[in-house]
Amino acid sequence: MTLLITVIAAVVSTAVWYVNEKRDTYKLGTLSLIYWGASLMWLMDFVFEYAELKTEYFNQEFADILNDSLLGITVVTIGLIAWVAILLIKDPKGVFRKKLAK
Repeated sequence: MTLLITVIAAVVSTAVWYVNEKRDTYKLGTLSLIYWGASLMWLMDFVFEYAELKTEYFNQEFADILNDSLLGITVVTIGLIAWVAILLIKDPKGVFRKKLAK
């Protein structure tokens, strides 16, 4: 579930980056890279866990699926927080510079 959630976030953020005219202003490429990196990490986790468990991997209990889902949502949220922090530090529209100059 974690892999699925992060891949969905990566695809959505990439689509938004692609169709948005202000893609450089809002650093949407950075957000996409954050999610694609997380997706790659969870893909490797899946590969190694599947190599260990084989078909037992697909016989998970509801509690395990729920934990994986919550972890995926947490990863997406932390990615958004990191992106907002980068956006605030870069201050592409100069909002904080204007406030500090007053």
